[in-house]
Amino acid sequence: MIKYLIWDAGGTLFDTYPAVVEACQAALGGFGKEAPSEWVMALCKQTTSYGIHTLAKTFSLDEETFQQHFKRSYADIGAQCQPPFPGVEAVCRYVCEMGGQNFIVTHRSRPSLEALLTAHRMAQYFTDFITQEDAYPRKPDPAAIEALLVRHALDRSRCLLVGDRDLDIVAGQRAGIHTCFFGSEPHETQPDLEITDYTVLLHWLQAQNVDAHSSV
Repeated sequence: MIKYLIWDAGGTLFDTYPAVVEACQAALGGFGKEAPSEWVMALCKQTTSYGIHTLAKTFSLDEETFQQHFKRSYADIGAQCQPPFPGVEAVCRYVCEMGGQNFIVTHRSRPSLEALLTAHRMAQYFTDFITQEDAYPRKPDPAAIEALLVRHALDRSRCLLVGDRDLDIVAGQRAGIHTCFFGSEPHETQPDLEITDYTVLLHWLQAQNVDAHSSV
């Protein structure tokens, strides 16, 4: 029975990519540059840092200055415009109702994550989270996940990591826990579960719960 969910934040819990792309385009526009949105999206889906680095290099911009422009533009968009994916709140609520816990491991900053959780009234569902400020190695290194497992004495066999990128899945697998890939992007990893709709994950968890009780 899966009882503990460890979530990525941007692109997994919250639909942040459109805002990230918009902020990149606004930052580029400040330098009189522009790029196809589809390309910017593809870059930022690898990681936002990678997207910023690649755009700065491509257009011969100072990366630190470009990043500052991006951060200002992104902050102007606001958390309210980056909603949870449909069905994700129902999954988080179900985990809590069955006596489980939700956690987050993200590369984004703590204020940014807290703004998303507060804007969409999601903070109540999460026991703990690890952010950029905690200074763990970035995924796919499993160190941040390992820290949560130890901190809360979690049974690895009852944990499921949910992420939208290969680096999330690899981190979960290296930590020895179950994994779920969310989204339709091509990927090379082989998670335990692949979904494009959180209703599927909810039903899967409910089935796991029923099976666990029927075997007692």
